[in-house]
Amino acid sequence: MSLTPQWLDELRARTTLSTLIGKSIKVQKAGREYKACCPFHNEKTPSFTINDEKGFYHCFGCGAHGDAIRWMTEQRGLPFMDAVKELAAAASMDVPAADPRAAQRAEQAKGLHDVMQAAQDWFVGEMNGADGGGARDYLKKRGMRADTIKAFGFGYSPDSRGKLKRALRDFGDPMLVEAGLLIDPEATGDVKRDSYDRFRGRLMIPIRDPRGRVIAFGGRILGAGEPKYLNSPDTPLFDKGRTLYNLDRASPASRQTGRVIAVEGYMDVIALAQAGFGECVAPLGTALTEHQIERLWKMVEVPILCFDGDAAGQKAAIRAALRALPLLRPGHSLCFATLPQGQDPDDLVRASGAAAFESLLAQSESLVDRLWNHALASSPLDTPEQRAALKQRLSEYTDVMTHGDVRAHYAQIFRERHDALFFARRAFTPIPQRTQRAQRGKVDRRGQWQAPIAPPITETRAIRATGTEAMLLCGVIAGLFRYPDRIKAHLEELSALRIADPAMAALMEKLLAGAMREESVETNGLLTILGTGELYNRAKGLLRADALTFTFTRKKADENRARRDLDEAIRVIAAGPEIDAALAEATRAMGEDLDEASYLRQQKLRELKAAHAQRLADLMQPEDTV
Repeated sequence: MSLTPQWLDELRARTTLSTLIGKSIKVQKAGREYKACCPFHNEKTPSFTINDEKGFYHCFGCGAHGDAIRWMTEQRGLPFMDAVKELAAAASMDVPAADPRAAQRAEQAKGLHDVMQAAQDWFVGEMNGADGGGARDYLKKRGMRADTIKAFGFGYSPDSRGKLKRALRDFGDPMLVEAGLLIDPEATGDVKRDSYDRFRGRLMIPIRDPRGRVIAFGGRILGAGEPKYLNSPDTPLFDKGRTLYNLDRASPASRQTGRVIAVEGYMDVIALAQAGFGECVAPLGTALTEHQIERLWKMVEVPILCFDGDAAGQKAAIRAALRALPLLRPGHSLCFATLPQGQDPDDLVRASGAAAFESLLAQSESLVDRLWNHALASSPLDTPEQRAALKQRLSEYTDVMTHGDVRAHYAQIFRERHDALFFARRAFTPIPQRTQRAQRGKVDRRGQWQAPIAPPITETRAIRATGTEAMLLCGVIAGLFRYPDRIKAHLEELSALRIADPAMAALMEKLLAGAMREESVETNGLLTILGTGELYNRAKGLLRADALTFTFTRKKADENRARRDLDEAIRVIAAGPEIDAALAEATRAMGEDLDEASYLRQQKLRELKAAHAQRLADLMQPEDTV
């Protein structure tokens, strides 16, 4: 059947979203919209909004967002076509009929599904029978629980050329060959032999489609021999480049966790599921393909790829990264978790528990970082030619990106990192600076503070007087006294800061004024400006080597590193109020006019706020002694 975009739009238009959702949860009128307590997360105050006019719902608390069809698939858990059929019936619309050729293919597929299910039942029976002792011992050795064995449908194929063929003879050889269960010698030119079982002497693992139907098998050899794993060939039901193992179970699990994890193989998926990570999938004996990446993006915007720490695993990770580059679009990316050398997920969770794997995921590396680090490690960077080659490699990454905005941001980040590495320019930062510079305050040449011309739409908050942000501010001011050349380098950002602590605000004002009055500024000169009062004592206290744990507050530190760390700290502390102000403005705009553009802007800013929080946390981590 062919569901055109026009037909789907008509279906959405005929569906009153508030009525549909009201069948499952209590909704109440709120102006032109409806509100309810969000069904996707626990809350007491309604933050879930339904807009019938625009045809979508949105939760300001957890970010859940979608239309009528998505409500049926996400909240009701229906497959897409079942959701469409139910909505169409309620809207008195006929679902477009399939053409004859499509109907014939569907009938053929139905027969093959019956064959595959019969084979699955037979393999399970064989594993539980007299011949399956070796398979049962293997699973016991791997620590598989009985409930896991049942849930994932483990079976066994006896070491025989014809047992399966005889057991399923009612289906006929042609259908068994088409299903990939038998090998047809005639296909290889050997007309003297009969067809025979493809899987022999192997632990059998069923591969299912998103609806949970068996479409193929993976077989692991139990004794010596090659290949270690054998997959079904491509069939009318199974395309290994488009299929992800465990997708049927991982999809509902990912809706609960908000993430999906791609690992290298079946047994990795199963071991992690047994350890509590049900949102795992795996490619099927090949590198992650473009189709599989797109399928992951239908589940979450930034899936986690978790590969082994050996050379083969890291090669697979960078291959997936490169394949994703032409597909990148706003909001959709990849991140990478790397297992310890010599360990697979099963080893890790058995040795260190589920918390160790959770910690590994928390340290995932972004796609831009993975590309940058791979480019850096590809060759030495000692000569001008080698450094130019690095820049060329980075350009090759961005050249294949098809989305203009994504390509521009990657190019900017790579350029800033390259220049910071080799030309001592400002280090990389993804935090946008406010473009309305006329609205910033500044210090004039006489050292006098000038107020901003006009306040922004949403005024930035002050740097807090307590907590981690205040501690970072103390470190920044101490660092500026120790490295006063960084004041002019960050004059605009520092001038724009609003500081809640009066003493710290006065210290910053003195630093800015001193830097503007003098051509070259030294620590002692800045201290002299403070006189002998309370500010002087505060500054001297900050300059004590044991006062704070940052590299830029220590007496004995690598100066280049300390300056880089101080630059980063200034950008982080300046960005926090800016992001909060932008997010507040975006949230206010959404409240006035909830549309896709305002929703996407708010989501971007929420991601930016989370990234900023991580940068702040990273800066507050104690450094090893330099």
